[in-house]
Amino acid sequence: MNDEGLISIGEMARYARISRPALIHYDHLGLITPVKRGENNYRFYSSRQLQSVRLVATLQDIGMPLKDIAKLLRHRTPENILSMIDEYDARVERRMEKLQRTRALMRTLREAITEGIAAKEDRIETVRMREESLLLGPQIDYSDGKTIEEAMLEFYAFCLSRDDSLDLNYPVWGVFSERRIKNRDWNRPDRFYFRMPGAPDTKPEGLYLVGYARGYYGGGDALYRRMMAHMEENGLEICGPAYETYPLNEISVADSNNYLIRVSISVRRADPAHKSARKK
Repeated sequence: MNDEGLISIGEMARYARISRPALIHYDHLGLITPVKRGENNYRFYSSRQLQSVRLVATLQDIGMPLKDIAKLLRHRTPENILSMIDEYDARVERRMEKLQRTRALMRTLREAITEGIAAKEDRIETVRMREESLLLGPQIDYSDGKTIEEAMLEFYAFCLSRDDSLDLNYPVWGVFSERRIKNRDWNRPDRFYFRMPGAPDTKPEGLYLVGYARGYYGGGDALYRRMMAHMEENGLEICGPAYETYPLNEISVADSNNYLIRVSISVRRADPAHKSARKK
């Protein structure tokens, strides 16, 4: 600060965290006028102008056109400024909500890809899994010849009917009922779902038999057969649905035949007496 209590354009740019060209542009538009010009038309500002500079920069950051900012400043009153604050506070809130949804999506994708990279593809093992938040779609009725693609579109429509601001970029995965798995019909899911934070439904915490395989969507037939054999050999039985996910899919893998399929089947230790009775 110089002897007259003024700050240079460079100092104002540093304190306000904006560029010198932006300050010059504000001056040309009549938004923020320097209180003094020195030699070579050099601009000097009062330190009290810092708040006004930050206000203009903030309004510009949240999308208010400079011409509207100029009009507001020319005709500013406490009421006008308060109305503007309320309007743009609501805009910021909506933007924050959108950014939070985007962040949740990115974290979900990161978690899936990280899991896929670390997957033990040659092993089938029992794992105690934590509860997960899901958005489950309606039960799918294939009796009228409905295709999986048609069922997926109905799932999207269902999700938007629940919340028209919902981000549909989450991977769509399938749930297979206990009955369907026991009937060895693992090509058509009973329901689709999104795995997403804060969703209203859940995948229960519990013991799951987990296996991985490579292939395109719906290509897990051999994996399911291996898992059924593993259950028989290791005294396990199905006690709930199976969840089919694709930790590595078109988002991260170029070759569609090399997607990574993960199947998690809800299981429990078989009752020895029941197992003995079946053998007889």
